Amino acid sequence: MAPKYRGFFYFVFTGIINNLGTVVNKTKTSLIIKTDNDFLNGLKKGTSVAIDGICLTVVTYNKNSFKVNIMPETTNRTNIQYLQSEDLVNLELPTTANSFLSGHIVQGHIDGTGRLQSIIKKNNSYILKFSTSNSLSKYVVEKGAITVNGISLTVIKSAKNYFTVGIIPHTWEKTMLHTIKVGDFVNVEVDILAKYIEKLLK
Repeated sequence: MAPKYRGFFYFVFTGIINNLGTVVNKTKTSLIIKTDNDFLNGLKKGTSVAIDGICLTVVTYNKNSFKVNIMPETTNRTNIQYLQSEDLVNLELPTTANSFLSGHIVQGHIDGTGRLQSIIKKNNSYILKFSTSNSLSKYVVEKGAITVNGISLTVIKSAKNYFTVGIIPHTWEKTMLHTIKVGDFVNVEVDILAKYIEKLLK
């Protein structure tokens, strides 16, 4: 899950999900995702893609699906270990110099997983509560940015071992979140700025 450098830039994402995919097949070393032509038309061999927020590299593709390789580190650190055939996943292509950055800078480097504790319907939105480890929660702050399964979200409440986020109807319907169930694991990427500040202060 290392950054892909091209000149002075490396590929990043925004956390704005416009495409979904379906798991066709998963092995210990690869993942095949079926998706629509709009997304497939932006691919070529070697393209970086975010699958549920995980930055991976396309190795083959056809008119219906694409394939990425996965390694043990990725499996152990992310929710790939729980994915099954027919599961829905969020997809995003890297941003470009001409893209509109409407989310936040997302690297696609998963820091760990969270587990859904509850879903509360509140007016026109959903409040999701995720448990997480203390090693991750220290980077999560109220009203700060966080990435959940590749989705750029704003933290509502941050506690020692959990955080909550609010999901508007558009995000609920257009991402894999409308299929999520209590007990499911999600990928979490914290704001990279928090980790840089921590290292500098040391």
